[in-house]
Amino acid sequence: MNRLSCNFFFFFLIYLLPVLVHAAALDSLKTFIQETRTARATFSQILLDRNSKIIQKSSGIMQFERPNKFRWTYEKPYEQLIVGDGIQVWFYDRDLNQVTIRTLDLAIGSSPAALLAGNSTIEANFSLTEMGQQDQLEWLEASPKNKESTFEFIQLGFSMKGSLKIMVLRDSFGQTTLLTFSNLDKNPNLPASLFHFIPPDGSDVISD
Repeated sequence: MNRLSCNFFFFFLIYLLPVLVHAAALDSLKTFIQETRTARATFSQILLDRNSKIIQKSSGIMQFERPNKFRWTYEKPYEQLIVGDGIQVWFYDRDLNQVTIRTLDLAIGSSPAALLAGNSTIEANFSLTEMGQQDQLEWLEASPKNKESTFEFIQLGFSMKGSLKIMVLRDSFGQTTLLTFSNLDKNPNLPASLFHFIPPDGSDVISD
């Protein structure tokens, strides 16, 4: 898997202890999906190895339009772009001048992108478990039903007002990623051009 693919599929993670169980986080997730057709937010991302040692820190801007269109722009430490147009997903590494193309189903199947930009049928791809309240956030864990998924679980933290603040993920290699959102804007007007990508001239294009 190339560096950009790793960034995309290793979005999110933190270690959490279950506490009181109730339906607040599940309700927040369903409300978020039902009421949020488009979204824009800045994010910071930390990737940890199996020993909780920081491998990489990055940041950028996340935008999506339901269903299945999204744009993740990594601005630091190096410029990368992930664009989902509803049919394909384009991974662009500016430093390497390399583009990797995957079909939507192959690229995001049971992934964080499926939760954020997918349709409302979450239970079809994920088993959802309430984790209770911690650090003034309501937590929910989503376990992919597809046994071939590259993720063990995804965890989502919502504020008491139902705003998505944190996503967390552990992958099948024991690496964990923490993604923190800020300045989340619900239902902004997003131009259609955001979700289209044309490989730059001279770039190395790879189709999986």
